[in-house]
Amino acid sequence: MTIIIWQILLIIIVLVVLWLIFSYNRLIALRNRTQESWADIDVQLKRRYDLIPNLIETVKGYASHEKELFENITKARTAAMKAEQSNDPKQISQAENFLAGTLKTLFAVAENYPVLRASENFLELQRELRDTEDKIQAARRFYNGNVRDINTAIESFPTNLVAAMFNFKKAEFFEIEETTPEVREPVNVKF
Repeated sequence: MTIIIWQILLIIIVLVVLWLIFSYNRLIALRNRTQESWADIDVQLKRRYDLIPNLIETVKGYASHEKELFENITKARTAAMKAEQSNDPKQISQAENFLAGTLKTLFAVAENYPVLRASENFLELQRELRDTEDKIQAARRFYNGNVRDINTAIESFPTNLVAAMFNFKKAEFFEIEETTPEVREPVNVKF
């Protein structure tokens, strides 16, 4: 009888250890997937930062009196690049929101220059930037899906016991708030 009890206890201990190993490995996989998806966002943001100076130079040739706009875009790009170095999704989100707003203004100004809109160079840069923006959106959705998965695992019972034991932390979503009044209002172009 005592041998059966020891066998049952041994089976229970083995099952608990296996469950701990499985839970830990699952949390590691989720964390790595989240970090990988953050790297995807990082790559696309860098591509965008590289495209912006070329776009500005192209527009400058046609709209030289829009000096303040170019300065604002340069400031927004610099702020976004600086925020990216922090690896803080909230700080990066705010900087990206400001940059997106200034880019909307740039394209609104470009609409008033028919020769610029017809320029092959400008059109190609605009297409590349649009493609990059689409890739940023996709990477952001992928990252946020991974954040959701790891946060759910960290908060769900019984995995939360393993997460607490090994000090797993919740990840932050990458959100771009478009609730500021400036973003909701149409862009005003003045000459």
